Amino acid sequence: MDSVTDQLTGDGVVGALPERLGITIVEAAPERVVGTMPVEGNTQPYGLLHGGASCVLAESLGSLGAALHGMTLGRPVSLGVDISATHHRAVRSGTVTGVATPLHRGSGVATYEIVLTDESGNRVCTARLTCLLRAPR
Repeated sequence: MDSVTDQLTGDGVVGALPERLGITIVEAAPERVVGTMPVEGNTQPYGLLHGGASCVLAESLGSLGAALHGMTLGRPVSLGVDISATHHRAVRSGTVTGVATPLHRGSGVATYEIVLTDESGNRVCTARLTCLLRAPR
């Protein structure tokens, strides 16, 4: 990753919560952001991946993509305003991988689809995130 992406991921676009969940950014560009998260430590009482953890992974990846897009417009501050997630199947162990791709990249709003898969490539969750793009204050 280049120094701008390193700066974004190091200065809070990914943030403290994703770090606590073990989220790692693998690839980052406005067109595609890829990250991983371990299932262990991110489960609900039944031993399954927590839906909230899936949403944190999705929002982290989509927000980073939106911020990288916003940088090209002088609006690098991405603020999530809407997220929806459908959980397709349970995961009990291993690592989930998320891939965020843009559905819309405008001058004030960016929307990303984020697909989470398990280690076998099975779709675990599909999320959609819309971010407001702002200039820094």
